[in-house]
Amino acid sequence: MLVNTPPMGWNTWNTFGSDISDALVRESADAIAELGLKDAGYTYVVIDDCWSLRKRDSVTKSIVPDPVKFPHGMKALADYVHGKGLKFGMYSCAGQRTCADYPGSFDHEFLDARTFAEWGVDFLKYDFCYRPGGFEGQLLYRRMGMALRESGRDILFSACNWGSDNVWQWIRSCGAHMYRSTGDIIDTPESFRNIAISQMDKLNANAPQCFNDMDMLTVGMYGKGNVGVQGMTAADYRSEFALWCMCGVPLMLGCDVRSLDKEMLALLKNRDLIAIDQDAECRQPIFLGNPEREKKLCVFRHLDGGKYAVAFFNFNDEARNVSFTFSDVGLSAASGLGLRFSPVLGSLEGTYSEYLNVTTDAHDCIVAVCEAVPV
Repeated sequence: MLVNTPPMGWNTWNTFGSDISDALVRESADAIAELGLKDAGYTYVVIDDCWSLRKRDSVTKSIVPDPVKFPHGMKALADYVHGKGLKFGMYSCAGQRTCADYPGSFDHEFLDARTFAEWGVDFLKYDFCYRPGGFEGQLLYRRMGMALRESGRDILFSACNWGSDNVWQWIRSCGAHMYRSTGDIIDTPESFRNIAISQMDKLNANAPQCFNDMDMLTVGMYGKGNVGVQGMTAADYRSEFALWCMCGVPLMLGCDVRSLDKEMLALLKNRDLIAIDQDAECRQPIFLGNPEREKKLCVFRHLDGGKYAVAFFNFNDEARNVSFTFSDVGLSAASGLGLRFSPVLGSLEGTYSEYLNVTTDAHDCIVAVCEAVPV
């Protein structure tokens, strides 16, 4: 099985957009290895849109890497990334053109899949722009799913159709390993919150081999780069990362990993948070509260080994109490059980029964793991 837990890695788009190169990818792979991100689980190094020439080869019909951006070709770059103990990813599109107007893979799926396999590609992000009329998304993703299966190489299939056509209802049947279920993220608090809220009733399809993708993280961008817009605070980034981990979705970094500050690097390497994201049971979380009306949220998730994860999110501009009533997750007072908490983010610990109110700072979160104990 290719992916038993949500994939983790780094993608060029959020920070660099079209400003990509061989040197950038190599330097980023170096940083991922040297900063301990690889050891934390971030193994995929993915080039997004804008890597090719504007036209295919006139004879072979193959997509051609831009010789200015990638003078050594993709095989050499893949070999370099592999040499760092990492995996190499690329981008294409189900339409005739990519979203940035480069050649897409429509009607060239099997040729492109074989080409990617020959280059040593391990991951394909597959977008949804400029598809011809009359072609349903399901069919186009089935085509590339089959093409990757028959390419001769194990390639993780990352379907990026932005949540169109109720994608969560059919994407597993196409052979995809992860699927974008939202529009594009930008580096603002409203963006990541709205994305997460939109997925509260759509995480039921999360399971080994196919994971709901809530888009690349903006953690550590601080307003710089392609989707930088306004940037966020460290508290916002803690909430974004913790929310992605509690949802059990892919963790694809979008910042410039070469210039991460110590606080953000420590957050992205937080073993306890990553363990929640990568939990073997891959269960959907329970959402408690109304984040659209109250701007706060409690998230509860069953974990492997009889434990649970609980997170308290406050999206308001001032500190607020975030409540957790144990019976809402099935632990009634009649059970004779309470929950013993150990801190992950923040300092929540101790044993509590029936309910808990947690004072949470503005835009911030508190995360703990817990287990049921007699009280």
